[in-house]
Amino acid sequence: MMSGPYCTRLLADLGAEVIKVEPPEGDHNRSRRPVRNGYSSFFGQLNAGKKCVVLNLKSAAGVAAAKALAQKCDIVVENWRPGVADRLGVGYKALSEGRSDLIYCSISGFGQTGPKSLRPAYAPMVHAASGFDHAQMGYQKADQPANTATFTGDLFGGISAFSAVQAAYIQRLRTGRGQYLDVSLFDGMLNILVYEVQEAQAPTNEKVRVYQPLKTIDGHIVLAPTSQKNFELLARSVGHPEWIEDPRFSRTRAREAHWGELMDLIGEWTKVRTGLECEDHLLADGVPCSRYMTVAEAIADPQVVYRGSMTKVVDPAGSYLIPNAPFAMPGTDAAPKPHIPQLGEHGQEILGGLLGYAPAQIKQCAARASTRPTAEETES
Repeated sequence: MMSGPYCTRLLADLGAEVIKVEPPEGDHNRSRRPVRNGYSSFFGQLNAGKKCVVLNLKSAAGVAAAKALAQKCDIVVENWRPGVADRLGVGYKALSEGRSDLIYCSISGFGQTGPKSLRPAYAPMVHAASGFDHAQMGYQKADQPANTATFTGDLFGGISAFSAVQAAYIQRLRTGRGQYLDVSLFDGMLNILVYEVQEAQAPTNEKVRVYQPLKTIDGHIVLAPTSQKNFELLARSVGHPEWIEDPRFSRTRAREAHWGELMDLIGEWTKVRTGLECEDHLLADGVPCSRYMTVAEAIADPQVVYRGSMTKVVDPAGSYLIPNAPFAMPGTDAAPKPHIPQLGEHGQEILGGLLGYAPAQIKQCAARASTRPTAEETES
């Protein structure tokens, strides 16, 4: 629901012509909040710049059209549970027949094979199964995992697929051969847990640094006095140069063992100042720190404005901002394209122009099925 759309949105940002295939009832995310006058900006952020055709992949006509489109395309990306694409007749084997140069990317929760491969996998399931949530619980010293409403696994999976597709495309340019790509959200989460994966194999009783929020008059701030230089700058900045010689804090390992004590002492300094006062003072002295911002504050931040990190897109309900890809390419327009595709908007252009279908054929390809799709066909 998110990984495939985000991967292909990034490809569209870089200039690829992306054809989004939707069922007659439309992508589920078209009704995902926030919804403005019937149009989802959540959907828009994931699908800006694409073209959209409607195909009923439970009908022979829809599958035939999908196969014909695949013959015209360099890359196919799908985000179903393993086996669904094959059962619908649009899996790698079916679409690569006679196409040794096809790049086909399957994104799933746990990978295409293995004992957990067929599990349904939204981001919260992958966060829980990977150890990510359990690690966060330990850092909070909580007795249960925290509530979640973010999609780290989905978005990192989309970026992973985006990277893999481009690597496969470079390989194709060099060798003429295509590639089948198996992207696992679960594997992606394990990659995020760099310290935790290694600590699980070589457990240590040493305390780990936890970057905890420190209270200010109007919110919280976080600091990272990790290196010796950072720590010494911090000690002087908050008026406690004696900490530099304190045996609890004088060296990195000693600081880690007494990290909580150090944070409590710094908190005595931060709690009588505003977040902005703390930030301005510490940054002026070279100490890494940041206030905790809301998302609304972050997207209006002068750094975001200066870099042009957000782009305005438009749907029938009006305009709004979405984030650019997390990289800039001077001299190349890598910003999201502003148009949000409406359901079936490009049917005539793509199916008529690219495949030569007559209007009646296009209508037949999009005709609703007599039965509802199964749950696994609507889930990632």
